[in-house]
Amino acid sequence: MGYLEHKFEDNIIVTKLDKLLSWARSTSPWYFQFGLACCAIEMMAAAASRHDLERIGMMPRSSPRQADVMIVAGTVSIKMAERVKRLYDQMADPKYVIAMGSCATSGGPYWQHGYHVLKGVDLIIPVDVYIPGCPPRPESLIEGLIKLQEKIRGERPLTKEKDA
Repeated sequence: MGYLEHKFEDNIIVTKLDKLLSWARSTSPWYFQFGLACCAIEMMAAAASRHDLERIGMMPRSSPRQADVMIVAGTVSIKMAERVKRLYDQMADPKYVIAMGSCATSGGPYWQHGYHVLKGVDLIIPVDVYIPGCPPRPESLIEGLIKLQEKIRGERPLTKEKDA
């Protein structure tokens, strides 16, 4: 028996197919890159060389049909809300949404007097992770993406259950 055969003969992993699929989906989510306001600068900084989102498996995509995660980064105006909803509808299931910044989560500094601003993107699409701040730092976005990965890892796509 050769060295390699002896070294790897007992390496057998037994797990549920649900857990394997969830792990695979959580380690390689592709995010839809579009920015609406100043939070987009921080999103770009998170994807740049210092923070490098690809290090945690996040790959940017320019088409909603190729993306798993929509990062709503910035102020969503009433006019833009219809387009954000249309882009969300074009994404394939399973799809996830991250609301990044005060404007995307609650209307930001415009919430009280800004008639043109949507008071939170969760009024038009379901949000999985909220990232507070104005604008939030790249580290906050990375933490939010890691929380989303943990949420995906807890899902069971075949049995439609969630881990406790």
